[in-house]
Amino acid sequence: MEKAEKAQERKFRKKMKSTWEAFKAFISRGSVIDLAVGVIIGGAFNAIVNTLVSILMSICTWGVPGGLTGLVTVLPAANSTQAGVAGIGQTFSSDPDVVTEMVNRYAEVYNLTDSLTSARSELLSKYTLHGNVYYYNGSALIDWGSFINAIISFFVIAITLFVIVRVFTYLQQKRLRLAEKAKEEYFKKHPEERPVVAEPEPPKPTQEDLLNGILVELKRANGTLEVEEAGEHGAKKDPA
Repeated sequence: MEKAEKAQERKFRKKMKSTWEAFKAFISRGSVIDLAVGVIIGGAFNAIVNTLVSILMSICTWGVPGGLTGLVTVLPAANSTQAGVAGIGQTFSSDPDVVTEMVNRYAEVYNLTDSLTSARSELLSKYTLHGNVYYYNGSALIDWGSFINAIISFFVIAITLFVIVRVFTYLQQKRLRLAEKAKEEYFKKHPEERPVVAEPEPPKPTQEDLLNGILVELKRANGTLEVEEAGEHGAKKDPA
């Protein structure tokens, strides 16, 4: 019984050791390390791109009220759930005076005149601020700002990656040219160490060439090859 348990324990340890060796070999592979480095650099690069996009958005939409988030189109209400709060509608301005007026309307409709703070909190929870306008949460909106942001982000990332790849390719090609130049200068100083270039082997005969060769040998053995060649020479001398 003890021997069986020890044998099973040794088998289990051997299996665990094999699994650990396989895991070490996996994490030691260059591709895994390169992938990890790429993920880390990609995360840092994402922060740079987001900052650059934010700057470009600020420059491109500085004249738009509320910035890029204000580029929103509200669709007409198709039913009562999209119509907004009664007496207020789908939208209202974020101007303090307008907000105060809307809060008073809301308090009158829902009998919350005793607690305007609660009425204000409850009203604003039903609307979302886009730029400098509040939009009813149940309304159908076309968010042009997010669409434009996605387009600009795409072009920024594409241009940045294009520049990085071009620079990397140029540096790699330059490094290879310098290495070839250094190698050539070394061989000029030490010609005896220049590797001998192997001459290309002659092309191997094809099956058709072999069959033609066999046919020629058979004709020569039968004595018909000389007769054919003589007939060809005669035809060349007297083409008529």
